[in-house]
Formats: sequence, C-alpha cells, structure tokens
Amino acid sequence: MEQDEKYMRLAIGQAELAFLEDEVPIGAVVVRNGEVVGTGRNRRETGKNALCHAELEAISDACKRLGGWRLWECELYVTLEPCPMCAGAIINSRIKRVVYGCDDPKAGSVRSVVELFELPFNHKPETVSGVLADECSAILSDFFRKLRERKNREKTLKKTAEVLSDNEL
Repeated sequence: MEQDEKYMRLAIGQAELAFLEDEVPIGAVVVRNGEVVGTGRNRRETGKNALCHAELEAISDACKRLGGWRLWECELYVTLEPCPMCAGAIINSRIKRVVYGCDDPKAGSVRSVVELFELPFNHKPETVSGVLADECSAILSDFFRKLRERKNREKTLKKTAEVLSDNEL
C-alpha cells in the first residue's frame, strides 16, 4: 500500500534519528485519519530506561496529543516487529492496526517468537508486516556493523596502550 510506505518512511526517519544518537535505530509513528499524532524512537541508552522503546514513545505522544489512552482510531507504523512489552502496550491502547517493517527473530511478538495478538485478549489489532522491510533491516544491520567495528577499534587501541605501557617499565 502506498499509504503504508509513506508512514513507514516517517518511522524510518525516526530510526535514523536514533541512529545519530547512537541508539539502536528503531522508529515509530502513530497515525489517525491520515495525520501523524505521535512519534517515537528508541532511546533506552539516552534515557537509561528499559521502557524507552520507539512504540511506547509514539503511543505516549499520541495519548498526550489526543487527550486519552484509547487509540482505537489509530495505526502504528514501526520499523521492527514489536517486542512483548510493546505488543502489550498496543493491545492496551486499542490501536486498530500495526504495520511493521522487518521481523525480529529474537524478540518479535507478533509472529517471530510468539503471536501475542492471536491470544484471547480483549483487543486484537490488524497487522501488516514486511513494509519496506529491506530498508528497515538495512539501517539495523548498518548500526550493528558500525558498533562491532567501533568495539574492535577500541579493543585494539586498549591492547596497544597496554603494550606501550609495558614497554615504558
């Protein structure tokens, strides 16, 4: 769907902001009737808080802007399949539709690890997966590749410093 790609690109923009902040690049937007009413990005490191997931930020932003916790007219666009915590927030906020980019084989709770939306909760959002999946996956892969490279450089520099320090004795 053209609309889904449009809003997923906005979620990718949020993920790119997270990337620039050295956060795992996950972004989300909440849309109601064609209007973005909430945005969020991963900020767990910045906030030093396990609850700072993109989806939770976007849902919280939408609740504040709309003046209530029931988001039954809203759709959530997120770059990565929601985890159990975020899937629970989606159920509890009554979001009608979730569109996500790439699957999360380690924590995905829409279909990868567990299908929370298929359990008999009081709300069951419609889901669409794979929207701009390659782009969503690429930003995550790029982030983790750069992170590994940085850690390897730091390790090498530390070993070099230790050798130099030993030679000074």
